[in-house]
Amino acid sequence: MDVTKKRVAIIGAGPSGLTACKHALAKGFRPVIFEATDAVGGVWTRTLASTRLQTPAAAFRFSDFPWPAGVEDDEFPRHDQVAAYMAAYARRFGVLDCVRFGSRVLAAEFAGASEQEVAAWERWSGNGEAFGDGAGEWHLTVKHGESGETQYAFDFLILCVGRYGVAKHPKFPDEAGPEVFRGQVLHSMDYSRMPHADADELIRGKRVVVVGSGKSALDIVAQCAVANGSEYPCTMVYRNPNWAVDPNLTWGAFFEKLMTSRLAELMVHKPGEGLALSLLATVLSPIRLLIAKATETYYKALMPMRKHGMMPGHSFSAAMLGWRISVLPDRFYDMVVDAGIVLKRCDSFGFCTDGVVMDGTGERVVHADVVILSTGFDADRLLSGVFASPWFREILVAGPSDTMLPLYRRCVHPRIPQMAVVGYTESAASIYPYEMMAKWVAHLLDGAVRLPGVAAMEKSVAEWERWGKWAKRRSGGFFLKSCIASVTTWYHDQLCRDMGYSPRRKEGEGLLADWLQPYGPTDYAGI
Repeated sequence: MDVTKKRVAIIGAGPSGLTACKHALAKGFRPVIFEATDAVGGVWTRTLASTRLQTPAAAFRFSDFPWPAGVEDDEFPRHDQVAAYMAAYARRFGVLDCVRFGSRVLAAEFAGASEQEVAAWERWSGNGEAFGDGAGEWHLTVKHGESGETQYAFDFLILCVGRYGVAKHPKFPDEAGPEVFRGQVLHSMDYSRMPHADADELIRGKRVVVVGSGKSALDIVAQCAVANGSEYPCTMVYRNPNWAVDPNLTWGAFFEKLMTSRLAELMVHKPGEGLALSLLATVLSPIRLLIAKATETYYKALMPMRKHGMMPGHSFSAAMLGWRISVLPDRFYDMVVDAGIVLKRCDSFGFCTDGVVMDGTGERVVHADVVILSTGFDADRLLSGVFASPWFREILVAGPSDTMLPLYRRCVHPRIPQMAVVGYTESAASIYPYEMMAKWVAHLLDGAVRLPGVAAMEKSVAEWERWGKWAKRRSGGFFLKSCIASVTTWYHDQLCRDMGYSPRRKEGEGLLADWLQPYGPTDYAGI
């Protein structure tokens, strides 16, 4: 196969798109990246001025590209440092030359076989190979800047659109929505994308209400409190607080190292694990619960969550499984004590002329000039919006599952030919799982990864779906779709075997090191 003649398109130049391109280039392909904005790095180029990583630098990096001098392994880099790191990675590996900025993909349509033919194939793409028999191709409709639409044809499509491009808005009863409020309402995504000076101007000297308790809500509330202090306190309205921990507490670093070891994954059930490992996980799970309970007790003792009504209604163990854990902004509770932040817990909220009404009663009104909805993102809609085919949209994201996207190896849909997805996962430090996916897809492109039949792929997808449903039940419903946080090494083991590499990445350091030391990005540098 002459790889130089195979046309590969990548949609998105965020972390997943950059690493997908880098590894495709390493295999001899010359991909084209279509990026709607004017910079690489994804959300890191358009976020709050105060945003930092939630994981230490050592865990959030590409395997073969260290952070620059001056960024310590245990440091939580600022958003501008992350964006600069992404841009440096793109320059170092020639990815920038492949990016077409200001290029928004409006639609992707597969041509070469009918949907009925595709549905009947027993092998993915007809013959189990990345490019099929050579007759099929993807037609992309792309809008470049303010110019008209342009049509392109590619032999393979890689979707790296991320999860944070479409805002999720709550629904309100009649006459209780934003339209009745005389102030300004916007989503946290739109606020985060504003130029920093404009964002500062929007909140300065204003009564701001932030709805939500996730990481973006906490950061916005803290930013408002720093800007306005107690003169115009920022109110956070929320239903169920998540576990938000202080990164300065020493147990956190030890806990992270402990729970990212191979031994730790023996204590939790895994998709497709088999009877022996399932029994072992059942026997060892009390140890995991004990560690989680000790961690929960530690944070409860040292953080004033209960005092301020921020005690989560679910255990730390459940939060670990569903990855509902975030990092508090600096001095968050100090600002609560100083009255720069006001915390209001409620079951529901709506709008009135002067602000936010909690629990549907006029007795609990928070007066506001600006309301920022930190109510999450519709990742499925972002992904499905690429396809022209309603059938492809249906089988990929419109099905009944709310736990796992139906992708073999989290990358390839058994019924959608010549296409891969990189980056639709959630984990403690997502960047190196994205890189592992990109390596696997690159090996698939050059024929080094051989896929089983469609039936076997769908069986594997079903195993992950069953595991996802179990994880969601055990996490009390607090489970981010396609979350692999508790089984990251297990997942990477599968990818390593497919690519022909040993999953035991610490063999040179001895058996104990492989089981007890944490796994991280640098363990996969040789792939």
